[in-house]
Amino acid sequence: MSTPPSSATEDATTPEPFFNLPSGTVRFWVLVNGQFVGSSIRREILHYRYHATQTDDDPMVTYSANMAEIHAAVRRRVAKGSIEPVMLRDADIQAAPRT
Repeated sequence: MSTPPSSATEDATTPEPFFNLPSGTVRFWVLVNGQFVGSSIRREILHYRYHATQTDDDPMVTYSANMAEIHAAVRRRVAKGSIEPVMLRDADIQAAPRT
């Protein structure tokens, strides 16, 4: 796990998420048990989970709009024993079943 800069709040110290073009992933950090955990999620996963019918969605906008759910998925993975870097998969943030 990465060591965060010395500050008490996640918002003030969290490194900025960014889109890594060569890997096609949004890379970001999540505060888990006082430590920043480097994580990533592929553009395709964001697209099919949140904007499957669109053709012009931006992975960074999608990540920002769904950050709470995505960060919760990272925390679940870490709780189950995943180590850094956590690479979220389809199963980590599946769409809720339709009723």
